[in-house]
Amino acid sequence: MGEEARTRTVHYRIVHLMTGRVRFRVPKLARDPDYAHRLQRLIESAPHVTQVRLKPAAASIAIRYQAQLASEAKVRKHLIRLIQAADVDEGCPSAASSTEAESGNWSELKLPVLATLLALGKEVWRLPIPQSMVAASVAVAGLPVAKRATQSLVRQKKLNIDCLDLIALILSSMQGRWLTPALLLLLHELGDTIRDRTANSSTSRAANLLSSIGHFAWVERNGKQQVPIEEVRVGDTVIVYPGEQIPVDGQILKGAAIIDEQKLTGESIPVVREIGQSVYASTLVRSGEIYIQTERVGNQTRAGASVELIRQAPVYDTRMANYAANIAEVAVLPALFLAGGIWAVTRNPARAVSILTLDFVTGIRVSLPTTFLAALNHAARHGVLIRSGRALEKLAQVDTLVFDKTGTLTQGDLQVVGVKAVTGRMSEMRILELAAAAEQRLTHPLAEAIARYARLQGTRILPRSEWNYELGLGIRAEIDGETVLVGSDRLLKQAGIHLDCFWEDHSYLLEDCQNYPDCPISADASLIYIASQGQFQGTIQYADPLRPESQQVIQTLQDQYGMAVYVLTGDNRKRAFAVASALGIPPTQVCAEAFPEQKAEIVRQLRNSGKTVAFVGDGLNDSVGLAYADVSISFGNASEVARETADVVLMNNDLNGLLDAIAIARETKQVIGQNINLSVIPNLAALLLASTIGLHPLVATVVHNGSAIAAGLNGLRPLLQHHYSN
Repeated sequence: MGEEARTRTVHYRIVHLMTGRVRFRVPKLARDPDYAHRLQRLIESAPHVTQVRLKPAAASIAIRYQAQLASEAKVRKHLIRLIQAADVDEGCPSAASSTEAESGNWSELKLPVLATLLALGKEVWRLPIPQSMVAASVAVAGLPVAKRATQSLVRQKKLNIDCLDLIALILSSMQGRWLTPALLLLLHELGDTIRDRTANSSTSRAANLLSSIGHFAWVERNGKQQVPIEEVRVGDTVIVYPGEQIPVDGQILKGAAIIDEQKLTGESIPVVREIGQSVYASTLVRSGEIYIQTERVGNQTRAGASVELIRQAPVYDTRMANYAANIAEVAVLPALFLAGGIWAVTRNPARAVSILTLDFVTGIRVSLPTTFLAALNHAARHGVLIRSGRALEKLAQVDTLVFDKTGTLTQGDLQVVGVKAVTGRMSEMRILELAAAAEQRLTHPLAEAIARYARLQGTRILPRSEWNYELGLGIRAEIDGETVLVGSDRLLKQAGIHLDCFWEDHSYLLEDCQNYPDCPISADASLIYIASQGQFQGTIQYADPLRPESQQVIQTLQDQYGMAVYVLTGDNRKRAFAVASALGIPPTQVCAEAFPEQKAEIVRQLRNSGKTVAFVGDGLNDSVGLAYADVSISFGNASEVARETADVVLMNNDLNGLLDAIAIARETKQVIGQNINLSVIPNLAALLLASTIGLHPLVATVVHNGSAIAAGLNGLRPLLQHHYSN
């Protein structure tokens, strides 16, 4: 107790310690919220950790962990490494900087609001406000418009909507009417501010994607020593222990391990890797200890290359598509010539100001961002985070959806789906009882799946005496006076045990058996084999089951929305085609055993064929495909890389949220069409009046601003909807 340390930069002290529980006092927690957030996230994702309680005010973090799965000293050492690792700035913007950016957007409104209030006080409320003060406020508020207009003329050599605004401001100000230019400035600035707030900021999404590979590695250099991952070099021998991520790409020199490659390849079932075989950074050693000769590090690893592909992905303009700018490009010169002609004929500058005021653009500039902002808030209420107006707009146009399989269409966890006993031997319940007893307290995903299934079935867990786990084969144990084997068919064959037919006394491979087509071990299924007392007793079948909602969601996308649905996965062909068949996806739209760079290429090919593509995935292996799609979609509990890459995040971790998101996007597109009509039609009618019989500038401003307000209010309709149904 009371142990103090200082490693690198972060002070810590262990203030309480008992089996399976430790409490640290880390002063940095109290003064650095970003560090506290990073530390909590790192420790929650650490192997064996079951609970994290963080109290920043007390500079305290309490951690519970599974002490039976690893030594106490090793777990504490790993937690201390994480306390130091969390001090590495991941490049994420702080909350303070985000707040400053947001407040900066709204601060642009201060001068137009002040100018409008002064103009109202002078012209409407008849307050004794000096004319010079009102004029100065309008002039200062109009400086950004003048600057943009000047830049357009000088740099781009063309007239834009800011030029029209500037001329209208000057002409109306020359007549001493300050309310008209002040309102014009206020509404324009309000539209721009809302647009900027709605736009997707790339800095707010910045993250160090390579952090998923880890911060440290054990290497052999005059003995074993731990070094920062940046110091590992090609040719180094890296040691990886159970529960740790592999930090480099390379070949195994010594040892063997069961490795979970799901994060990189999408393969849901761990694989055995032995001497001479390749292993990859970001994959997890479930059991075993391996020595790796480093071949690639950092950005050169397969995981690092995936990150680089993401960084090189096409960068879209994250400001939402500004339809108003397109209209303005066409309308500027005609409006200018018309206003000039009317002034030349009538010698009345007020009529010219009316024409310049009645553009079709302001209402669209105000209402479109408002509509998008309302839709984004509406989606958030339904557990769907849409990061930008551009993503919402693209989502309404999507005609092709590409799904990863593992963890996206399936649940991503292995589950037992059935137990089958050989006729005339032991019961299915006894088989499950022996298997659960043999596999108890093992960390392999299949062992955990069998233990969960046994608990659900109310199976008693018998004591296990002597036992021996053989990597990649299974376990041999003494249970209830019986020698029990649980594992692959190779384990039983090595023990000289024949796999018999489930119904007749002969080898299961005898193809003239009438039961052959229905025999579980003759079918192409995922099985665990159980033997006892020298005889084959039965099998336990396991699978990565579909999400409960997958079938209904895929059917809706295909039938109601008319979308083409593809499955793109790193998993093997057998399981990929089985999932596609269960969901009604044509086999021609399935691609299996695809690495991240292949996923990116397939997405590019679909886009180049003229399709608007959305990609749905949840892992590091999906992040490249996500980056290259028109719209990228992930889950709230997905890997950090996938979440940061995604345009749309389903926070409820339910594919039904995808249907909500698409429906909201399409409804938003309809509202935008209505807003364009509300902005264009009144201004067009007023423009005809101003060009023929004349229209007072204030009336023109009311029509112009009124249509903008009406369109803006219409755009807020989604915020008034408290319930949504597909």
